[in-house]
Order: sequence, then structure tokens, then C-alpha cells
Amino acid sequence: MKLAITGPTSGIGAITFKELVPVCQEVFFLARNAEKAQIEIEKLPEKERKKVSFIHLDLADLDSVKKATADIQAKTDQIDVLINNAGGIFPKYEVTKDGFELSFSANHLGHFLLTNLLAPLLLQSENPKVINVSSEAHRAAKVNFDDLNYKQQSYSSFNAYANVKLFNILFTKSLIDHYGSKGLRSYALHPGVVKTNFGKEANGIFKLFWKLATPFMIDANQGARTSIYLAKTQMPDSHNGYYFKKSKPNVPSKEARSKNYRDKLWEASMEMVKPWMG
Repeated sequence: MKLAITGPTSGIGAITFKELVPVCQEVFFLARNAEKAQIEIEKLPEKERKKVSFIHLDLADLDSVKKATADIQAKTDQIDVLINNAGGIFPKYEVTKDGFELSFSANHLGHFLLTNLLAPLLLQSENPKVINVSSEAHRAAKVNFDDLNYKQQSYSSFNAYANVKLFNILFTKSLIDHYGSKGLRSYALHPGVVKTNFGKEANGIFKLFWKLATPFMIDANQGARTSIYLAKTQMPDSHNGYYFKKSKPNVPSKEARSKNYRDKLWEASMEMVKPWMG
């Protein structure tokens, strides 16, 4: 298996990476911080380290996304599994250099571009998979498709996060619409409420919730289980495009199952990334 994974420097991404390397022929470690990447790679046995290539990727910088895909294409002609694991909650409204709201770019748009640019490599595989790490927070989403970048509406870090977690599921299903007939399999998942550094970036009511929930959270090893399961397991065709929780199919929100929503998101996202698609 040839694997590409985003956000493997900490939390469930680091565990997923560590557990999957032994069953992989080659691994592309996509992250912003080369120093943190090196620390995680050095934790592997020497024979496993040789399989891993660090690829610089900043999901909030679409030039970086495009360069990362070119770097991967220079090293391989095939990817079997892409795990879009990276994500975060951003307490303040920020705009990327490309003009997009930071949470939208880092959690959705960067992965949207990455996946579409890597699609030719994925479709070279006999069993290509895309795995998108979402969250049960998607059930709280309130999306304004006319203002995906919060230019008019007031910014809420939790609302922005809930929306992008919904987008992860919608994107999963759209990938089947666009590439399923060519053999692509795509899954979304909720890892559980994981006790990592993730919640430290929150503020307001979400920060309070995170503090209250901490005693009941699972650890990163438990949180990575569903990602690892989906990467290793041959799922039935009937489960293609599904949302998983605790390694089992789970019914997401009504909005997450809306074809109208996913078509709107795909069209809007494709229009935004058009300058980087060529």
C-alpha cells in the first residue's frame, strides 16, 4: 500500500501514521512543520523510516498544496490511500493569503484541492481510498452557502468548525459522485472526542465544553482506530461514501445526506480552487 496522510505530526494523525507504516510500501508524510515531522519519523524503526517521505504541505496556502502534489507526483505514479486527517479550530477570524477564511481553507478547501490533484494517482490504484476525518460536531452546522468565507456574517469558531466538519462528509459523498464509477472508495469518520491539544485553540462556549468533557475523552490511540480500520479493511461496495463511528457505519445529519448541499459545496469549492487546478 502507498499511503499519503495529512496532519501526522500529533494526535490521532501521529498514531494512524505509526500504525500504518508497517503495512505500507511507501508513505508520504504531509505536514507544515519539518522539525515535528522528523521527530515522528525518527520514532520508527530504521527499516520503516526508509519508506517515509516528508512532503511540505500547508493546507491554508493553495500554492503549497499544488507544490505538494507535484512533489508526490515526482516520487510515485500511484497512491492507494489518502487520509485527509489534518484539521483544527481557529478562535479568531483570519483570512489566508489566498483570500479564504482560515478554518474553511485549512479544514476543507486545502483537502478538496489536494484530493482532486491527486485523483489521477489514486485512480492508478486497484483499490483507491480517500478517508476524511470529520466529527459529530457536523450536526451543529449552520451553513450559508452565499457566505462560506464569513465576509458578511459574524464569525463563530464553533460554527465555522461545525460547518467544515459537515463539509468533510459532503465532500466524501461528492467524491463518489465524481470518481466512484472509476473505482474510488471514500469514507468519512468521527474519531471520538479525543484528549489531544486540539481544544487548546478553542474559545468561548466551545472551550468551556472542552474543559468539562476532558475527563470523559478517549486517548489518541482509541481515536485513531477508525482511520486505521478503514485504511486496512476492504469495505463492501454498499458502504462506499459512508460515515463511520467506532469503526461502524453511522447515519450522519440530514444536511450531510443532502445532494443539494453537496452539489452546492462542490461547485463553490471548484470555482474557488480553479486557479490552482491547471
